[in-house]
Amino acid sequence: MSKDILERLKAGEPIRLNDPEYSKINEIVETTLRLSRKLNNSETTSEVRDLLSKITDNAIDESTTVFPPFYTNFGKFITIGKNVFINHACSFLDMGGITIEDEVLIGPKVNLITENHPLDPEDRRALVTKPILIKKKAWIGAGATILPGVTVGENSVIAAGAVVSKDVPDHTIVGGIPAKIIKTIS
Repeated sequence: MSKDILERLKAGEPIRLNDPEYSKINEIVETTLRLSRKLNNSETTSEVRDLLSKITDNAIDESTTVFPPFYTNFGKFITIGKNVFINHACSFLDMGGITIEDEVLIGPKVNLITENHPLDPEDRRALVTKPILIKKKAWIGAGATILPGVTVGENSVIAAGAVVSKDVPDHTIVGGIPAKIIKTIS
């Protein structure tokens, strides 16, 4: 039996616009856009959590705070742990899956990008995804960008403005473009 388009998407298989099941993705995107407008006009963090729970189809714990505006194109593949703080104007492109473990801090204007495209110009509109994992107690600095397939280690710090294209070991500080190890945290 062939896999559903959402299973293929999360597995990183190329998804093309002419896929017979592509409408499933469009339906989720349209629902997410509608709910995102409401989320970004919320007046309380509780209302933000409730709407984000609907977007992700996962309950967002009351210990977690997300400040709007918050942007996501899909939402269904986002998982957020407890005691997480996500600051203003973050953008999560989650078709490849984003997992944020407990006690993570995410600064303003952080981009988590799980989506990419083939280099071949004839196939460039295809979508290829890889998941992002942010482990416990990591801190992602303002304006950082984390690219597809990256794992950020436990207790690690991503410096403001960094572009992270490779896994970050536990207890490590990285910074720069592309991000490189600055030092370890003892």
